[in-house]
Amino acid sequence: QVQLVESGGGLVQAGDSLRLSCAASGRTFSSYAMGWFRQAPGKEREFVAAIGWGGGSTYYADSVKGRFTISRDNAKNTVYLQMNSLKPEDTAVYYCAADLSAPSDLERGYDYWGQGTQVTVSS
Repeated sequence: QVQLVESGGGLVQAGDSLRLSCAASGRTFSSYAMGWFRQAPGKEREFVAAIGWGGGSTYYADSVKGRFTISRDNAKNTVYLQMNSLKPEDTAVYYCAADLSAPSDLERGYDYWGQGTQVTVSS
């Protein structure tokens, strides 16, 4: 089992930055690829970013490419999502997820999920 706890969400203005953190406990963190997904009100959950076990491989949704950066610190069992130049359309609940296989943009590829953290971007 892996437990994931997100933090760092909040209310910001358009153009601001936020850094989300996801702390993992349980099985060996470095064995997992990690991903961030988000769900806006009335919409389905969507892929945001993913990172491989060692941090060398990263993947992004087109909507966040160039603005968001995913990273991980295996010594701290934590994955981060640095979000810059935030837009109102980034408003959503952000979830981190752990995948025992390769990083993926598909929800069904992930084995464990956090409870989410709310990000609200005002215009």
